[in-house]
Amino acid sequence: MLQARIKSGLSFPLPTRVLSNGEFDAPPRTALQRRAQVAMLDLARRYGKPLGLDTQGYFRTDSGLAAGFLAMNMVYGEHFAAGTDEAADPEAARERSGGLAGQFILDGQTHYAHDEYKRKDVLLMREYAKWRLNPALKGEKLSRERVFFRNYFREMFLESITSVALLTSATADDPRDWFLSNDQMAIGRDAINELLGARRMLSHSLIAPKHPGWMDEIDRCAEVLRPASWKSYPVGDPFHYSKWPYRLDDEGLMYPAYEKFMRHGIRTLCVHKGLMPANFFKRFANWKYGNVDDLPKAAKDWPNLTFVIYHAAFRPSLMVPDDFLLDFERTGRMEWVTDLAEIQAKYGVSNIYADLGTTFGATAVTHPRLAAAVLGILIKGLGEDHVLWGTDAIWYGSPRWQIEALRRIEIPEDMQRKHGFAPLGGPDSTVKRKILGLNAARLYGINPQDYAADDRLAALQREYCAAGDRGDEVLDAFLGPEPRKKRKATRSPSEGQRPSA
Repeated sequence: MLQARIKSGLSFPLPTRVLSNGEFDAPPRTALQRRAQVAMLDLARRYGKPLGLDTQGYFRTDSGLAAGFLAMNMVYGEHFAAGTDEAADPEAARERSGGLAGQFILDGQTHYAHDEYKRKDVLLMREYAKWRLNPALKGEKLSRERVFFRNYFREMFLESITSVALLTSATADDPRDWFLSNDQMAIGRDAINELLGARRMLSHSLIAPKHPGWMDEIDRCAEVLRPASWKSYPVGDPFHYSKWPYRLDDEGLMYPAYEKFMRHGIRTLCVHKGLMPANFFKRFANWKYGNVDDLPKAAKDWPNLTFVIYHAAFRPSLMVPDDFLLDFERTGRMEWVTDLAEIQAKYGVSNIYADLGTTFGATAVTHPRLAAAVLGILIKGLGEDHVLWGTDAIWYGSPRWQIEALRRIEIPEDMQRKHGFAPLGGPDSTVKRKILGLNAARLYGINPQDYAADDRLAALQREYCAAGDRGDEVLDAFLGPEPRKKRKATRSPSEGQRPSA
């Protein structure tokens, strides 16, 4: 059965290798991951041929996506709810998708880069992902514009089913190396909301402790830009050594900033934790600032602040994910993730949330049992009300497959019994609806019912979908034509400018 040969350039409905957002190294593809690709091909031929579809055409359908999860179950065991009826019958697949169309989804961790961004970390990220990490990107042509505003709008709002997205960035010692400045994030947010006639975008403002003028910048951002929350990188820079790392519980440095958060009424701080590169003890000098041992005191001392821990502090460490999972099976613990989940009970606090950004996408379809373990640990320790959805899109493509993976995943019964994990339920279960959007809606003061109506975005999504290969024409009509390559590209959102179309 698993004898098909993989053709170069074929785009699969799901990635079959551990993804990297550029903040950690992905391990090599395993034999099981290669088997998953072959299984997808086998299913595409079985179910696509009667429909008159070639392999690539089948993979682009909802049935092809369902077949991707069936293939994962064949290789890794029953982790995803996926039936042969969906894989064989496009109408059944469409009926399932239609039944979930009203599900509210708030992606709390999304990115794009301004069009003068020079660091290769991001500019080459999608090209690296295309050939070595995410086969779904195989068809795209290498272009800087793939990480810019225009493609962000396409992949977040036209090729996905996200209701609201939170735009974020990352600090570096040189502010010119930030993906987006604080002003650029706010301008991008305002432009999308104006275009769509609804509050579809939220934005961060970065704090940069120890940088010149950083405390005054907090006041300026709060008064002028009004971010939904703040973003913090205690490691200083997620890609390179920083001379300015810091701890969240540094009373002299951080507590005056927390006082400003309280005074301005913007009381949520999103914190990058985890995602260490391989051999991080030697390769990443600031690794100690990436764990969560500075969180208990800060959370306890500031009970009216909310700390959202990005990536759920997941730390791939020196081991490949297989060994990381094996260590959990043996000990019942997952370093840093379990430490995070236990803070609430150990220290009597309730103001800590875990965001799944990158962690779920990096494991769900390559090590689904590991992804299930992470979900079980977080929900058991922090509660189903304190786990948030994030994808780190668009660094490696549209987040639609990640949404579908969470809708379909279940914690295996043996893991439920052994570790006391509760089942996740079906695609529209209470716990999954909370994680996908309702928890963040509560945190950010958003009413999900405001997004139930047929609005400008819904009409644009229908038009884009109906256009098929002519979707760029729909995008051009809405945003304006893309600048010609021979001209200097229009500047991305910067101070005083709208995003380029």
